[in-house]
Amino acid sequence: MKGKIKLEKVSLDDAEQLWRMQRTAFSELLEKYQDTDTNPACETLERVREKAAQPDSSFYWIKSGEDLVGGIRVVFRKGESKRISPLFILPQYRNKGIAQQAIRLAEELYGDEDWELGTILQEKGNCHLYEKMGYRPTGGILEINDKMTLIFYKK
Repeated sequence: MKGKIKLEKVSLDDAEQLWRMQRTAFSELLEKYQDTDTNPACETLERVREKAAQPDSSFYWIKSGEDLVGGIRVVFRKGESKRISPLFILPQYRNKGIAQQAIRLAEELYGDEDWELGTILQEKGNCHLYEKMGYRPTGGILEINDKMTLIFYKK
């Protein structure tokens, strides 16, 4: 994608807009995998507000110019690896390098070592993205249902 991507901290006042974007971004995966217990599209507005209010995590808008194109949450609990959970790009902005730029920006903010995340094993594009960014499979997997398995990565 042409243009610079930036991260901008999401305020609690923006939780509803974030929740709506998250639902839009994850709805295709929900339809495909039927993972109602784990898919961010199924999270309630209240749950998104709770996550946004946690002192050991921050949500960021992913912006291209002034356009909101996605979001990323970084969890940074003392004594634990930093965690990306979730990262999403709205459908019309995908496959333009935005997620890579967002990960790099998060790593610039929090340091580029000691990260972890989970993604859908069956989504080869996601796995390729994280591996290209230096994340390596931990060997841990979690079968969610007969259609979907989570794979865990560390950097």
